[in-house]
Amino acid sequence: MNRLPPITLSAKGKPASPRLRLRITATAETILRSGHPWLFADSVREQNRAGQMGELAVVYDRQNRFLAAGLFDPDSPIRVRILHAGKPQTLDRDWWRARLDQALDKRRGLFDGQTTGYRCINGESDGWPGLVLDHYDTALVLKLYTTAWLPRLEEITGLIKERLPGQERLVLRLSRNLQTTATTQFNCTDAQVLHGSPPTGPVTFLESGLRFEADVLRGQKTGFFLDQRENRRLVETLARDRAVLNAFSFSGGFSLYAARGGARSVTDLDISAHALAGGARNFRLNEAQPSIARCPRETVQADAFEWLGESPKRFDLVILDPPSLARRESERPGAIRAYGRLAALGMNALQRDGILVAASCSAHVSAEEFFEAVRRAAAKSGRKFSELQTTRHAPDHPVNFKEADYLKAIYLKIY
Repeated sequence: MNRLPPITLSAKGKPASPRLRLRITATAETILRSGHPWLFADSVREQNRAGQMGELAVVYDRQNRFLAAGLFDPDSPIRVRILHAGKPQTLDRDWWRARLDQALDKRRGLFDGQTTGYRCINGESDGWPGLVLDHYDTALVLKLYTTAWLPRLEEITGLIKERLPGQERLVLRLSRNLQTTATTQFNCTDAQVLHGSPPTGPVTFLESGLRFEADVLRGQKTGFFLDQRENRRLVETLARDRAVLNAFSFSGGFSLYAARGGARSVTDLDISAHALAGGARNFRLNEAQPSIARCPRETVQADAFEWLGESPKRFDLVILDPPSLARRESERPGAIRAYGRLAALGMNALQRDGILVAASCSAHVSAEEFFEAVRRAAAKSGRKFSELQTTRHAPDHPVNFKEADYLKAIYLKIY
């Protein structure tokens, strides 16, 4: 791997050694000054030379003053992922170490020994654009979403090992669009173990005292959806003596929390047999807990929209946590309608005095658009309802710009 030298800027904003220099549109200048971490290709007006993947690009304003520096990606619409904006700084190893420590310090005190699965770095919102680092007990999973990090992989791996010692392994996960470049140009692959020995199976970790498995090599994202932890905890407080339906159940996380909270029964509904089997394994991991052992669990393999529209069964608590229904902006109007329809189906499956928990992970649908879609469905149902609360991102999943703001949930009591 070619080591890229640090960017060193003088007080006057001139690079100490030749650098990739960009000048951008007036609109883009305003956007970067507001703290946004992305510079798009169509915002670049001038470029002194062709840029290489992962090199540090310096962005200047119209008065030739330093504006920002970031990782260059010549093949992405997001041409530069901003690392630093404002006054010039030296982005050397000490700077990178301090940046990692800042992210880790945010998590200090959030979790005790009963929770060993959490996010250490949340991409742009922690100053590491296009990079995620998740912690699963003694395993770390590094997920990359841009090729700009590939030339620096060795350096980043060394830094993670230095600042998070004692981990048995570090696993690399790559977004699908990166995998060909990673293999052909950098000789690295998705699910590659960067440090330690390969796991012999799923990694087991604790969340609020419950045991879960994470498939860190082949599972979705980094192996588990850590972002719903706080909503799972809330469901536990609402579940006592209730028959619970967990639609789009995946790993059965909401069901396990509900069972521990004293649910009368839980039903996992998912179209994937693989997901339902994973939920069953997670239940077996926790069968020593009496409340979980005595809670009946039923599984239904079906399309959630279809099953909810046809089944006569009624529940006291319905959880709707579908995968993203809008993966691009053009799908936003249809997704809003689908969320409303799904909420109506969920309410129809509720007994009197039942509780609906509806969640969305679609970044292209704003929180207010989602909440209003659910509220409209409740108003059209003809039943009285009260709004218990809404929730947003977990503290280990901070967000500081619009495109990263994806997670939201609303809790309604239906009379």
